[in-house]
Amino acid sequence: MLAAIGLLSVLVSSPTSADVVGSDLLRAVVGEVAAAQLQRADPAWQPAQRDCAGLVRFAYRSAYKRLRPMRASSLFVDKGVAVDFADAETLITGGTFVSLGRDARARAQLKTGDLLAYRLDRGDDDVAWHLMIAGVAPGAEARVVYHPGLPEGGQPDPGVRHGLLRELEREASAGWRPDVNNPFFLGFFRFAEWTR
Repeated sequence: MLAAIGLLSVLVSSPTSADVVGSDLLRAVVGEVAAAQLQRADPAWQPAQRDCAGLVRFAYRSAYKRLRPMRASSLFVDKGVAVDFADAETLITGGTFVSLGRDARARAQLKTGDLLAYRLDRGDDDVAWHLMIAGVAPGAEARVVYHPGLPEGGQPDPGVRHGLLRELEREASAGWRPDVNNPFFLGFFRFAEWTR
């Protein structure tokens, strides 16, 4: 429980100035919504949508509904066309998010709400995409929050998980390390609207 509260404070990293608006405030709310799912999944987050991309969609849509409701219905795009649903692959390749890169320079640019993306090729056309939401606050270690995916065969929802980015870089199995030498790591991504 204490770890979840600590993560919430890192992900939220509330703006310190009254004149901070736009993407900084939206980032804070995206982080707040994502971290809140650690304690208990929001009933508005449909169980069938509870996977890594579903967490991203839910966190972004919730933030925009709260702060820019007129924009909330057209957040995601697939090749220039607004879509209501976007899986992990579409979020990364369809234009909703743009690449910051895969290296240490890109990692240094991370802000709350940015994504880590993976594409694991398991052979025989079996490809798994995975997303994690970054949480970065001044003076605190970067963290990630993610949903590991929908369970198979009637198993219970595994729930949202979190950890330090440093631990992921050093201790995760090779395919899940955000490292330029990991061929499955696609890189760090930012919501396209926040790059303009």
